[in-house]
Amino acid sequence: MTQEHIKKVNGRHSCLLFNPNKHKTNKHKYNQTKQMALQDEIKKGQDFLAENKKREGVVELPSGLQYEIMVEGTGKKPSSHMAKVLTHYHGTTIDGVIFDSSVLRGEPISFGLYQVIPGWTEGLQLMPEGSKYKLFLPYHLAYGERGAGRDIPGGATLIFEVELFETT
Repeated sequence: MTQEHIKKVNGRHSCLLFNPNKHKTNKHKYNQTKQMALQDEIKKGQDFLAENKKREGVVELPSGLQYEIMVEGTGKKPSSHMAKVLTHYHGTTIDGVIFDSSVLRGEPISFGLYQVIPGWTEGLQLMPEGSKYKLFLPYHLAYGERGAGRDIPGGATLIFEVELFETT
C-alpha cells in the first residue's frame, strides 16, 4: 500500500490514491498565480505612469523616472552616487498606501545615495538643497520584481515626496 492511503469515512474504509505530484502541481499553480499578480502590478504601474506624465509639471527621464518639482531649492546638488544626504520623505504606492515616512516618524534620515534604490539615487542628484520633489518610480527603479515587505508587492510603481535638507 505504498501508493494508497486508507481513510475511514462515516464508518467505512475508503481508499484514496496518493498523488506524489500533488505538491508539484500546487507549487506550479502558486507560481503561475504569483507571476500573474506580478504582471498585473507592472501593468497597473505602467498605466499610471503613462497618464501621470501628461500632467503639467511632470518630467520624465530616459530611465523612466518621473518627477515633479514642488519646491525648488537654491543649495548644492549631491555630486555623485557616493554623496551623503539628509532628507525627509513620505513613500506611498500608487494606490495611496503609506509604506514608509520619515515625516510621520518626525525625524529626517541621513544616508549615502549608494545605499538606496536606483530611483532615489537618480532623483536626488537632480535636487538642490532646500528642494522638495515628488518622485514617481517605475518598478525597475524601485524594488523590482521582488517587492519589499508586506506593503510593496513585486512590480510596484512607487511615489515619494522627498525634501533634501543637506548633502555632503
